[in-house]
Amino acid sequence: MPEYDSLHLKNQLCFPLYAASRMTTKLYAPLLDKLNITYPQYLVLLVLWEKGKQTVREIGNQLFLESNTLTPLLKRMEEKGLIERKRSLRDERNVLVALKEKGIALKEEASCIPTQLIENLRDNNALNSQEILAFKDTLSRILKVLHEKTLE
Repeated sequence: MPEYDSLHLKNQLCFPLYAASRMTTKLYAPLLDKLNITYPQYLVLLVLWEKGKQTVREIGNQLFLESNTLTPLLKRMEEKGLIERKRSLRDERNVLVALKEKGIALKEEASCIPTQLIENLRDNNALNSQEILAFKDTLSRILKVLHEKTLE
């Protein structure tokens, strides 16, 4: 039935994005296991390594996560001694998140992860560095459009 071709799995934009995301996260797992962190914890650390102390809202905005998803994640990170959370003295509604020594120290250990992931994608010359970067740029633009659409 040709009128339903658009409903074939192979014709869906969402499926390859979803599957690629899951598989990419799987590639990260052994690298992150060595650091005893999960992929979402890695994302929080990336934000804090780059920007320094942030509010929960600022982290959530950068990771496209709601505070009800982020708060339990941050709590587990605090229990591991990676971060500390404190109420802002200026506005008690804001919770500030800062790296602790253990979280700062992980930066050096994690510095090889992006390169290792790209090497995994380049295996057997399936993709070259330019293709990977172009794909990332395209995904970033798609993410921006999707984010704007969800705000409407």
